[in-house]
Amino acid sequence: MKLAEALALRADNARKAEQLRTRIVDNARYQEGETPAENAAALLADSQAVFDELESLIRRINKTNAAATVNDGTMTDALARRDVLRLRHRTVTAAADAASGTGGQGGYARQLRSELTYVSALPVAEMRSTADDLARQLRELDVEIQRRNWEVDLVD
Repeated sequence: MKLAEALALRADNARKAEQLRTRIVDNARYQEGETPAENAAALLADSQAVFDELESLIRRINKTNAAATVNDGTMTDALARRDVLRLRHRTVTAAADAASGTGGQGGYARQLRSELTYVSALPVAEMRSTADDLARQLRELDVEIQRRNWEVDLVD
């Protein structure tokens, strides 16, 4: 099985586990004299099998990520880099939006001449350029990660 297939299966099992959790909660209590729509105990037992498979997949995915190489490091390194690039991009973009007045500050508009105007404390154009560069790095890294996901076999 390829790593990408295992990742899709993990996502499917996580969704299944969440659906089972919702069904268990919905049927855990019912009014006396009525019959619940589903057997909560049976659903709980079903969820244990899903959790066991999910745990096994996560362990194998983590082992594979630690062993697989991407560029100059492991897949784990690349995933950490991608996560931090996303955070940096979000932060720089939010800062540029706020500095330009598009971040919920109401912009530079004023109603009367006597009202105070807002002045940017950050170089917006430079920050937009930095955000564009971060977005490019993120896209390139994400493409490389996805490519490797389809090339690497899942370890046992």
